[in-house]
Amino acid sequence: MLLMKKEAAARSATHTVPSEEAVIAVEFDPFESCDAGSLIAYGGDNYLVVGSCRFQEEDADIKGMEHKTLQTFHRGVRVGAIAWSPETKIDTLTHLVKLCTADADRKLRLLTSDLQDNSTWQVIEGHTDYINDLVFEPVEGKQIASVSDDHTCRIWDLDGNQKTSFLLHSPGMSLCWHPEEIFKLMVAEKKGIIRFYDLVTLQAILSVDCGQMPLMSADWCLGNTIKVGAAVGNDWLIWDITRSSYPQEKRPSHLDGARRFRWSKTNENLFATTGYPGKINSQLLVHHLGHPQAIMVGTAPVASGLSWHRTLPLCAVGGDRKVLFWMTEM
Repeated sequence: MLLMKKEAAARSATHTVPSEEAVIAVEFDPFESCDAGSLIAYGGDNYLVVGSCRFQEEDADIKGMEHKTLQTFHRGVRVGAIAWSPETKIDTLTHLVKLCTADADRKLRLLTSDLQDNSTWQVIEGHTDYINDLVFEPVEGKQIASVSDDHTCRIWDLDGNQKTSFLLHSPGMSLCWHPEEIFKLMVAEKKGIIRFYDLVTLQAILSVDCGQMPLMSADWCLGNTIKVGAAVGNDWLIWDITRSSYPQEKRPSHLDGARRFRWSKTNENLFATTGYPGKINSQLLVHHLGHPQAIMVGTAPVASGLSWHRTLPLCAVGGDRKVLFWMTEM
């Protein structure tokens, strides 16, 4: 990785894809679902787009980036978050897209589509306030967990039935499901507490404390599950959950408030944070645990949502009528 002695200079996106409206949520498919590149979903106030991406770092015959829109869904409802199902599969024989959105009307919508004429939306109701995050059970994809400003974490089956719920002490902001031990679920609360639940006993088995608030986003490092990170106040915080319930590292990141924290899928020491969307120079910062300053700074209008590519050191962020992609130099 290229490490610099001073704060990295701001730079524009490596690639962009145009959108009909401002992009509020963007999510790479984290599963190995597509033979021809990676799947990506993004949306705003009215649309949800499912597309595929391939980059020159994956295929030398491609110049820069190749993006293909697979299907656009006109929905008329604002999408707040997107989660992919491991059941999604796109290859020469099979076209099955399954994902779920958390929408501004406090409902979840589960999409099942063959990307041709057959698409269905299963509406899942029960939350009484804004839904901040959702995630599929990552092995079979038969359950969905969601957290909301209504101070609950709820787990649903694919028919929309609520299977269980946890009462939280403040709004639920982020969720992560352990990639292998599927009875373990991480739930992060705005008050600054991150709890790990056992879904068999329905009890919290571990918690970590930010010592400050508001916690806006947290992520479990699925490449090394002793690491947890969060965006809290103006700072990023990181824990080693085997050592202490208090952060091992804490550094200021965004003067206007840190909004999102996401670990890289390819490097357990690499992570990204964003500031609040809508600021004049909303920033994407890429950090490396071996370096005291951000190793990359990206600026963009709007800058909402944050997702890492499954196999590349590349982030996607929602922008003003575009999706922006930043490649981190490795």
